[in-house]
Amino acid sequence: MRITPLSELRLRCEKLQKLLHQEGLDGAILVQNSDLFYFTGSIQRGLFYLPAEGEPLYLVIKDQGRARMESGHQHVLKIDSIRELPGKLNEYGLKLPQRVGMELDVLPVQLYQRYLKILPAAEVVDVSPLVRRVRAIKSEYELSIMQDCAVLAEKTYEYAKTVIAVGKTDLEIAAELEFFARKEGHQGIIRFRSFNSELYFGHVFSGSDAAVPAYLDAPLGGLGLSPAVGQGASYKTIASGEPIIIDFIVAYDGYLVDQTRTLSIGPVADSLKLAYADMLQIQQRLYDIARPGMSWGELYRQCYDLAVSLGHKDSFMGADGAQVSFIGHGIGIEVDEYPFIAKGFDSQILEENMTFAFEPKAVFPGLGAVGVENTWRVTQDGLKRLTFANENLAEL
Repeated sequence: MRITPLSELRLRCEKLQKLLHQEGLDGAILVQNSDLFYFTGSIQRGLFYLPAEGEPLYLVIKDQGRARMESGHQHVLKIDSIRELPGKLNEYGLKLPQRVGMELDVLPVQLYQRYLKILPAAEVVDVSPLVRRVRAIKSEYELSIMQDCAVLAEKTYEYAKTVIAVGKTDLEIAAELEFFARKEGHQGIIRFRSFNSELYFGHVFSGSDAAVPAYLDAPLGGLGLSPAVGQGASYKTIASGEPIIIDFIVAYDGYLVDQTRTLSIGPVADSLKLAYADMLQIQQRLYDIARPGMSWGELYRQCYDLAVSLGHKDSFMGADGAQVSFIGHGIGIEVDEYPFIAKGFDSQILEENMTFAFEPKAVFPGLGAVGVENTWRVTQDGLKRLTFANENLAEL
């Protein structure tokens, strides 16, 4: 079990405290699991109060003993109810906040209203953009975990080549890969920040199923097993000569990487081979131009324009009518972190040690999809690839 070092937690808190001070906030109350894990090293139920100045309080309803073991913070305290927050602040010499930040992008309204009653004099503002800015810049400690994720991603893909066979279903392959990855330490849970976004390990699609659209904000959806899920692998059997997509998220010790590879049993049509080569060309364009200081929107625009010039206006990042307006997404503790390589993000810029997945994909109804995805780190000189599995359009 990897425990987040106290030095790491302190650095993260100091970065957010600096932003709180700049925004005129007295403190922040964080309750979402991903943010709790990032700032405390634990996700035990309760709240984390970070004052703009001073030592934070991790107030735990259940389980304080485990939180004490997992978190290096000095004040990991037992409470029975969030109503105890004002008293605990007073007990530890912290003033009641007049302006306090909360995660208004994810906080349930009912819980938000409870906090308003507990702190009736406080103005509550959305602290999520500040939290996400801090989390977007990865430390060497975080990057080392993501490198471990990438090793497992490569091992899982290589294992996929040994189990894929004509006549097996997409579901069978997905289950075998999930079993393999779990035995290797995959944590199972994959976290999103956006409401109603769900995913189980990733997607395995063969042939036409890869082009079935779904509600998920992603270029590929899939038929899935039931309308109750509405995405993912189905009972479709694998045939020779069709593209097979392995779009797998590895989650290990709290962090994620995202990787997609395309393969087939026997050769695919020449048109699909050409489309795959085009997706690699778009990835190369990203690599050539991405630098700290470049806007997320400009990256998107140049890569999208290349896709259009290569003839993929109606197939790039989804089938015609179901296309998404991004090519890349930040990744770390959650799938949808900053930065977004997406339309409209022209004022936000790449910064050193941001990490993101970039996934150029071409989708053809009736035929399937081809594409590639890697997780990247922004360095002073450009991009460094974290995922490293072979990118050849493999023929089994």
